[in-house]
Amino acid sequence: MKSYDWRNRHRRATSAAMNDPSLHPFGIVGTGRVAQALALAVAPHSIARPLLWGRTPDSVRSAATRIGATAAFSIDRLMAECDIIAIAVADDALADVIVDMAATPPSGRVPFIFHVSGRSGAVVLEPLRAAGALTAAIHPAMTFTGDPEGEALRMAGARFAITGSTTEAAEQAKHIVKLLGGIAIEIAEEKRALYHAALCHASNHLVTLIAGAAGALKDAGVDDPSGLLAPLVRAALDNSLAYGFTGLSGPLLRGDVQTISDHLDTLSKYSPALLPAYHAMARATLDELKRGATTPSDRLTALDSLLAVP
Repeated sequence: MKSYDWRNRHRRATSAAMNDPSLHPFGIVGTGRVAQALALAVAPHSIARPLLWGRTPDSVRSAATRIGATAAFSIDRLMAECDIIAIAVADDALADVIVDMAATPPSGRVPFIFHVSGRSGAVVLEPLRAAGALTAAIHPAMTFTGDPEGEALRMAGARFAITGSTTEAAEQAKHIVKLLGGIAIEIAEEKRALYHAALCHASNHLVTLIAGAAGALKDAGVDDPSGLLAPLVRAALDNSLAYGFTGLSGPLLRGDVQTISDHLDTLSKYSPALLPAYHAMARATLDELKRGATTPSDRLTALDSLLAVP
């Protein structure tokens, strides 16, 4: 397992601290992919090695060794020593961790504590806010696949959705995003779940879509589905990002009823596992076409009948 050299990072941070009184000790709650990437990203801005805490001592030790952080084996140490604490745990574990942290309230200072969940806003941090902390949600809109050093670098230029419990907390969240080289976008508390659903629809469902298409190509006898799909999918992605739904092409846009009918028949025969997803996406695409009324109405009617929900 790769271990990152802390020495150079620590020298840079310590040297900078002599001239920058805004540097603080950072703490990270969590030991997974996001936690490790965050620890590496904040290290140059921390006055000392980031402290890393998690509920499983072996995981804390392993993650801290890998990224050159300091392992903390109690949440009390983080709460006592860190001015800025990031909570990077699974969404379903977030509330319990916050309760544990609130049981050791800060004394003599006002720490800034934020979580990186996309689903939740600042309200979930209320026990910590009530205990005297500034609190916010700061969600990096990017994927984390287990390459902490690369992901720490990719945070520069990424968008971060922030929701502060107060105006002061929101400003502090923007400062953290700036340290990471990112771009802050404010999301209202009541719209956090909608924001997260949109991201999951675009990224997670895309993975499912490509995997399904690759499977059907294998069923069609293609040895390298990814190689065949790559230029087409990249062009479609670029077009959709640049032009939105007007970047659509293909048989649904043209109103080719027979082509879509042939697709449904052949999927049913050779790749039945893909049929439900294909049907659902074709139906969604048709509904959007109907709203835009760019395809001849008689063809839309025929497609509507063909793709009727069973």
